[in-house]
Amino acid sequence: MLIIGRTTAITVVDKVAPESEVDTVLVKVASRCNINCTYCYVYHMGDDNWSRMSKFMDSGTIAAMCGSFSQLVSQQEKPFSVVLHGGEPFLLGKRRLFELLEALREVLPERYPISIQTNGILISDEILDICLQFHASVAVSIDGPEHIHDRFRVGHSGEGTFAKVLRGIKTLSKHRGASFLNAGLLAVIDPSSDPLEIYHFFKSLAAPSVDFLCKDGNHDRLPLGKQSLFSVEYGDWMVRLMDQYLSDPEPLPIRVLDDMMKVLLGGAVSKEGIGLTDFGILIIDTDGTVMKNDTLKSSYNGADRFEEPVNVKEGSLIPFIHSEGFLEYKKMQRPVHARCRSCPKLDLCGGGMILHRWSEKSGFDNPSVYCSDQIYLIEAMQNRINKLIERYV
Repeated sequence: MLIIGRTTAITVVDKVAPESEVDTVLVKVASRCNINCTYCYVYHMGDDNWSRMSKFMDSGTIAAMCGSFSQLVSQQEKPFSVVLHGGEPFLLGKRRLFELLEALREVLPERYPISIQTNGILISDEILDICLQFHASVAVSIDGPEHIHDRFRVGHSGEGTFAKVLRGIKTLSKHRGASFLNAGLLAVIDPSSDPLEIYHFFKSLAAPSVDFLCKDGNHDRLPLGKQSLFSVEYGDWMVRLMDQYLSDPEPLPIRVLDDMMKVLLGGAVSKEGIGLTDFGILIIDTDGTVMKNDTLKSSYNGADRFEEPVNVKEGSLIPFIHSEGFLEYKKMQRPVHARCRSCPKLDLCGGGMILHRWSEKSGFDNPSVYCSDQIYLIEAMQNRINKLIERYV
């Protein structure tokens, strides 16, 4: 038996097989949020698991989780990243955040990235000092200028949150550790907005990078702003963003575009939803329950739960990630629909995010609801890259 820190005894097992490797563990440290984004998949897409969760991850769950992480570090050759999520993770407050990050860094060397995804409102110098001490970076969610951001990212009384978020971003950018701490911005696309306006606004914030997400939706409930399965509102928005990006001599790095271009040029992606790389992603809820990717909540109530529940307080993660249930979950990333499997663009599209394939009639056996948008963007990207190659060859 192996005793790890403040945890209970854990049985040593064999090395983690490559097909079972974990790439990212998203830790739900808080089940509540201090704002009420109207498009949020956690609270507004039909799943109600959050209402049964404790508000914060307690010390016993943290100790058990860190025990499993310690064993995973010793048994898996490839480092994995840990993302603190919620709700809003900074609702933990300074004391609980310090204790959590301290416990994580006791078992995770600095080459194991720890990052925090926040809405930015609770950022303070004191909070950032703690993050810097334990080498945890901070990414902020913001959708664009005030009139765009405040359309969806509102408080519990419907008030806009832009001013508070912007204050948090400025505090982050001015902090003595900003060169490490500032992990960039995350924005959800509103296809009725102007992508050029958003691009220039984000550049004005001197963000190190930005990532864009499409709004959640599926075949039974189309994403907001998408008129049909065959319309390309989101694809057109991304093409306009791409053209601005490619024409900028000093472009703001955009992860989704960079990843797609890497694949077109023979490289590999860094995140799920693009390309044919399988990622081992686990969610640990505030009570220690191990869940599937939490974006699946938008499909149907309970879509992110494993058939045989596992809790980190009950033992090691190692046997679980070798289980048939976990391996089947990883396979879900690859589309099974015939149209996808025969598509010449599958190596780049990858079938998109799992949640976007859902329908009540045929489960996840569908192309992505964003299939037309993806094809539109990929063809435009191929065209732009070919013209650039012709120019310099």
